[in-house]
Amino acid sequence: MRAYLDHNATTPLRPEARDAMISAMDVFGNPSSVHLEGRKAKSILERARGEIASAFGADGADVVFTSSATESAALALAGRTLRAANVEHDAVNAWTQNDLAVGADGAIKIDDPAESCAQLANSETGVVQTLPDGVAVSDMTQAFGKLPVAFNWTGAQMALISAHKLGGPKGIGALVVKRGTEVPAQLLGGGQEMGRRAGTENVIGVAGFAAAAKAAAQDLADGVWDRVAQLRDLLEERLVAEAPEAIIVGKCAKRLPNTTAVAVPGWKGETQVMQMDLAGFAISAGSACSSGKVRASKVLTAMGYDEMTAASAIRISLGPQTSEQDVMGFADKWLAQMNKHRA
Repeated sequence: MRAYLDHNATTPLRPEARDAMISAMDVFGNPSSVHLEGRKAKSILERARGEIASAFGADGADVVFTSSATESAALALAGRTLRAANVEHDAVNAWTQNDLAVGADGAIKIDDPAESCAQLANSETGVVQTLPDGVAVSDMTQAFGKLPVAFNWTGAQMALISAHKLGGPKGIGALVVKRGTEVPAQLLGGGQEMGRRAGTENVIGVAGFAAAAKAAAQDLADGVWDRVAQLRDLLEERLVAEAPEAIIVGKCAKRLPNTTAVAVPGWKGETQVMQMDLAGFAISAGSACSSGKVRASKVLTAMGYDEMTAASAIRISLGPQTSEQDVMGFADKWLAQMNKHRA
């Protein structure tokens, strides 16, 4: 038996998203064409745009479809000099001046919101930020679908989101823009996406994104993530009870309901990932985009952890289908390896 406990890296495709994508495959027209076939594709595109805006609490904002949150970050940040902290995803830090201070609880200290980027939730630790009004750009990729987020309430000018973090397909994301905010295009051509992102839209991916967003919103309404949070707390209580040297990163901060980052100084994170994979559990040693690189977590380093501890962290991220059997089975195997590490 295997258990997938790496939902912050990517999520299983929701049945609703799969069905929507299969249906959209039969609509072959180009959404920029004015004939009947094109109008059918355009209808799927615009209906999906509205459904995603509604699920994200972004009614009245512009939803610009991209290939990923990484592309959304480039679209939002290229040509600007904004400040950020080193807890951001590399897709953001690649474009920003990374000098904002971070507290031991993971909170970012922001003096000038209009000139700053700040994520809503961290992918490695799950720490949730309190965004100041008017922040220029916010990576809300991990928060969308797991927290009751309304873009219009955050006060952010722009937000990055991605389908595959909430049960949609890979290869489709969006930049959500407060109406009236200037966003110069980086991809030039046919003028699609309100002139902000040229290229024929991924109608099939967009359809899957919208269906996943609607299903994720329903999960929130049904209290699914409250149950997941209970499983996360149960896991952490057991790990700390039987391995008191284990550090739960951000334990006292507000966090995503599904995320546990645990560090045992001296027990390398990548070693734990391999041991757990062999035992039947998929976890990670940080952001999926950087977990293949043998290095200490820059997120934990920014929070003030020493190099050894930052290199010893793993992330367990649960999903709606995760069971108590999954988390207790993981705890059994991890604690068994912990005893070997001690020896």
